[in-house]
Amino acid sequence: MAQWERLRELPAVYRQQLHELYDRDALPMDVRHYLSVWIEKQEWQRAARDHDLAMVLFQVLLENLDIQHSRFIQEESFLLQHNIRRYKQNFQRYLNDPCALASTILWFLEKEKEILQSAELAEQVRFLCVEQEAMETSSQQDLERKMAGLRNEVQCMEHAMLCLEEQQDEFDFKYQTHKMEAAVDEAVKKEQVKVFQLLVNKLNECRKSTLSDLNKLLDKAEHLIEILVKKELVDWQRRQQKSYIGAPDNVCLDQLENWFTCVAVSVFQVREFLGKLDELVGKVSYANDPVKTQKPALQKRDTLSYTFLLLVKFPELNHSMKVNVSMDRYRRFNVLGTKTKALNMAESQSGGMVADFRHLTLKEQKSGGGGKGVSDISLSVTEELHIIYFDTVFEQKGLSVQLEASSLPVVIISNSSQQQSAWASVLWFNMLCQDTKDVMFFANSPAAPWPVFGEMLSWQFLSATKRGLNDTQLEMIAHKLFGKGQDYNTCKVAWSKFSKENTPDTFWVWFDGILVMVKTYLEDLWRDGHIMGFVSKGKEKSLLKKKQRGTFLLRFSESVIGGITFSWVDITITGEPDIKTVQPFTKVDLSQIPFHEIIRNFQILEAENIPENPLLYLYPNTPKDEAFGKYYSDKSGGKGIKLYVLLTEGPVCRIKWSAVTIVAAKPAKNVEGPI
Repeated sequence: MAQWERLRELPAVYRQQLHELYDRDALPMDVRHYLSVWIEKQEWQRAARDHDLAMVLFQVLLENLDIQHSRFIQEESFLLQHNIRRYKQNFQRYLNDPCALASTILWFLEKEKEILQSAELAEQVRFLCVEQEAMETSSQQDLERKMAGLRNEVQCMEHAMLCLEEQQDEFDFKYQTHKMEAAVDEAVKKEQVKVFQLLVNKLNECRKSTLSDLNKLLDKAEHLIEILVKKELVDWQRRQQKSYIGAPDNVCLDQLENWFTCVAVSVFQVREFLGKLDELVGKVSYANDPVKTQKPALQKRDTLSYTFLLLVKFPELNHSMKVNVSMDRYRRFNVLGTKTKALNMAESQSGGMVADFRHLTLKEQKSGGGGKGVSDISLSVTEELHIIYFDTVFEQKGLSVQLEASSLPVVIISNSSQQQSAWASVLWFNMLCQDTKDVMFFANSPAAPWPVFGEMLSWQFLSATKRGLNDTQLEMIAHKLFGKGQDYNTCKVAWSKFSKENTPDTFWVWFDGILVMVKTYLEDLWRDGHIMGFVSKGKEKSLLKKKQRGTFLLRFSESVIGGITFSWVDITITGEPDIKTVQPFTKVDLSQIPFHEIIRNFQILEAENIPENPLLYLYPNTPKDEAFGKYYSDKSGGKGIKLYVLLTEGPVCRIKWSAVTIVAAKPAKNVEGPI
């Protein structure tokens, strides 16, 4: 299939990229469309270097445009006749440099290929992903339709301006001819005055219609700006907050950039239309000219629209944009280092412009009065929120706009021991607060509804290990927080219960300890679903007592921070199930021996009994080696390490080191104490 045909069949988002590509005047889309077969057959790469070939292709291009023009005359397509004639006139500028035309067409063809490659890659990813993103929502599809309508209005406006200019040229020509050939006869003069009055009236109506159309065009642009700024951008900012704390939300700016750019191009086009009206009025004006009375208001509306346009992608900038970084609120900090840098594309990986401030440092200002800064409200250091601001000046086509961007609130710490509490504050803020400038959020922090809170906890595991928490695991956590027998969907978690500085046993300390342990030592086991993890002792017992001897499960300790344990089913002499549990293993143990090797080589010693491994089936009934075999470092049977344990008295089996033997190494000493 021809390249142009493949492009026309792409999904809407890629056709939009194609429209953006052909917004340039260098190669009109009409020419690309009607001459697509011929264009794709030519050797433009060679022509870009070969002047003779380029000149031949240039002449053939003009001939093809003549053929198309004749066709449109036969079809009585007035607008297409006009466009093709104008395109041919524009191409005349390549008469002395046909190689430049060949290079231009080659550039467009290469950009088309990039769009096709992007679409093909996205299609491959769509089929490979287990969970693909949802299709465009109806609101996004509606927005796409409105964008297409706006572009169509601009094109219609271009045609209207051409018609207005042609009508004015006709009037001006007749008027100038009349002045040079002034009639003597009074009757003839009166008749000519009537004719010119009719022409002026017609021109006046055309100007009024043009101004009315410009107002409608700005109405559409302002409506779309309102949707983009008040809805789409707000939705993206919320997704950004959630993504920052682990949510799998899409925060790609490409779609927003395309939408903002579409509106910006239209608004700038209105500015050019207004400039054209100025030019026309400079040539021909008259009493009660509507342009003179209505243009200032249109100009004001158009300029105001620029201040709301963000994320605009311009093909080129004719000035250097310097970005200044600053910081304020609450505790005051001096920003040390190079605080002003020019935007450039050298360090960008996405084709945008970047200013890199990685070498900045902060130094706290000392308050002369002994206070902390702008507020007397007592907050811990890790509850203080700060915002980093970036400002610059954008200039385009005579327009100058002050721009400011800001970071999400950050927490500034001076010691790594504060990091856990600081991240808790970041989680809590972005989970609950949609006002990203509310740096006093923790002065009166709201409680978190359980559904929102539970989802945030799942994101932590999802982002760290690519596997979140299931409903059963979340229910156990809710049980730990609220107790049994409640409607958890109506429950709320207070900030003080989640995390407060200088409180060692908060929920977050316990949960984060587990998260760090899993990420560091147990990620594969967790991701493969072998760790039940969040299950209470009572639930564990009810699950295991119904299973055969040797069935075991892995769960996180509720009392030891960053601990994991396992319990298994044994049978008493009376035939009753007996659930036994080991003391939790912590990072100290897991840093020495992988957990799967502990499970593999775990053995028990009871008075003069032969050592045996009581762990046979991972809950519910998977043979141990089938579940963990792929992790074993030694596939020969695990002869190198033996972990012997001594069972002591008590309602729960406590494990002590009895012996550790390592083949081809010195015998280890017996170690007493909890694992």
